[in-house]
Amino acid sequence: MRREINEKGWNDLKTNDSWATFKILSEFVMGYERMSRIGPCVSIFGSARLKPDNKYYKLATEIAQRIVENGYGVITGGGPGIMEAGNKGAHLSGGTSVGLNIDLPFEQHDNPYIDHDKSLDFDYFFARKVMFVKYSQGFVVMPGGFGTLDELFEAITLIQTHKIAKFPIILVGTEFWSGLLDWVKETLDKKFHTISPEDLNLIHLVDTSEEAVSIINDFYAKYSLSPNF
Repeated sequence: MRREINEKGWNDLKTNDSWATFKILSEFVMGYERMSRIGPCVSIFGSARLKPDNKYYKLATEIAQRIVENGYGVITGGGPGIMEAGNKGAHLSGGTSVGLNIDLPFEQHDNPYIDHDKSLDFDYFFARKVMFVKYSQGFVVMPGGFGTLDELFEAITLIQTHKIAKFPIILVGTEFWSGLLDWVKETLDKKFHTISPEDLNLIHLVDTSEEAVSIINDFYAKYSLSPNF
């Protein structure tokens, strides 16, 4: 009997997996169709837990405003904290404000600064991350947690392995990121040689909105704007 139950459960799981492919496909189709209509954008990442009185919330808002003033839209994960700050800055400057929302049991709710026709909902993190990578002309990465690190290192890996076109990756906040970068340089590069020294050139560290936007503008003075794959 136990074997029969297990076999039935396994068969049900396989059936559910098969049907899930249609849900996954629908998220990609929805994302591609809607994101392909927006112009060049820069994605802003960071913690959902930082409040409006936090200095990095304020800085993310300022960076988003400057991004819009320089001709780009802003994409965020659509939630509170740094994501809200990014959409708020884009909204205040009258630019494109995109939110790629994810269904989570905590923290995530869409913020009020997303353009009403540019709020997309995802169940799958991997489908959502594809939209960030494909339709962003740059990543601005503010202080954040595991999710922020996940998005950061996936982008670095895809560029490093030439799976996507190169674009600027900008870390904001020396006090937050310097320890991680020191570990990357000393441990990954110099001690264990698990990366190449030139891989470090994929990352820029800044502390001001002027520096962040300058890196983006300098990069696209040399390269054309287009989807990344």
